[in-house]
Amino acid sequence: MPASPRTARAINDRLALRFLQEEGPLTAGQLKERTGLSRPTVADLVERLTASGLVAVVGEAGAQRRGPNAKLYGIVADRAHLAALDVRTEGVRLVVADLLGTVLAEASAPVAPGEETGAAVERAVALLEHTAKEVGAGPLHTVGVGAPGLIDPATGELRDSSGLPEWHRRLIAALQERLPARVLVENETNLAALAEQRDGATRDRDTFVLLWLGLGIGAAVVLDGRLRRGASGGTGEVGFLPVPGTGGVPSAVNCDGGFHSLAGSAAILELAVEHGLVGPGEPVVRAAEVVRAAVASGADRFLDVLADRVVLGAAAVVAVLDPGCVVLAGEVGRAGGDVLAERVASRLASMSPLATEVRAGELGGGAVLRGALLMAREAAQEVVFAP
Repeated sequence: MPASPRTARAINDRLALRFLQEEGPLTAGQLKERTGLSRPTVADLVERLTASGLVAVVGEAGAQRRGPNAKLYGIVADRAHLAALDVRTEGVRLVVADLLGTVLAEASAPVAPGEETGAAVERAVALLEHTAKEVGAGPLHTVGVGAPGLIDPATGELRDSSGLPEWHRRLIAALQERLPARVLVENETNLAALAEQRDGATRDRDTFVLLWLGLGIGAAVVLDGRLRRGASGGTGEVGFLPVPGTGGVPSAVNCDGGFHSLAGSAAILELAVEHGLVGPGEPVVRAAEVVRAAVASGADRFLDVLADRVVLGAAAVVAVLDPGCVVLAGEVGRAGGDVLAERVASRLASMSPLATEVRAGELGGGAVLRGALLMAREAAQEVVFAP
């Protein structure tokens, strides 16, 4: 059935807004070329979007010609303001942005081990409120939060998980209570996959698995362009994957004995000590720094053993899902780069009959914050751009 005039207008408006979002300010003539709509239809939608406050004249086309220059139309970016938070065990990182996702301010706050829950939560919320106020963001429209642990697919709430600090869950509740904004929560690894697909290593893929190598271990599964979360939100909990070489098996409440015990940050640092890359008495360093130094110095034996471990998790995922592409992401994946990815790919090819490309993530630890901002931007635009 043909669309009603109201529906057709809404479709045309969203199409024009999409091009303005992706390409920046455009003239009416350029919108006509991009959308394929008639000149009168484009003129009508430009007038409608301008009257609604979604679009404004932001300048004139640069090409000089006889008569007046064509007006450039752009989305009114300050129509709504967004925030994104990356909630880690050791603290919070956040950004405040406009409706287009342009970052206006960044901030971070460490949380010391054992710090009182209420104090940690209050400091994080106050930091967000202060940062938004400093850039004149006003009431935030949407806040995207990336956090470790399971997100209940039915309620969108962060579930209580062993090993994670209590202030994580309390922070989500405090944001919902204190802010007028809609607060969206997603697992950090899933957000990293969203960011890598939009802006990073998998821009050309609609099916892949992202293997997060950082303080902990996780995976995100994207099949046919859709993020798969599972019945309980636990898709990708590969830290609990039983693998050889750990001397035990994981339990329902502890991933010791699982893949985490081989490829988590603590395990990588122990491996570095064994190979003489870190002295027993030296100050504690991050696993990503050790891996980056190993790549720079050509510590082949260490990198070979690390690849031997990483491929166990990758091979298990490939055997079940056949994604065709595995991304080594997170701080460690980014630090290992192509050197580690090539080693894992070589081992995977000898272990599995399924052709699988292994790529290094491009966004590193910043992928979670970027993914949280993308999530907030999409949700906000869905509301603000509604007819």
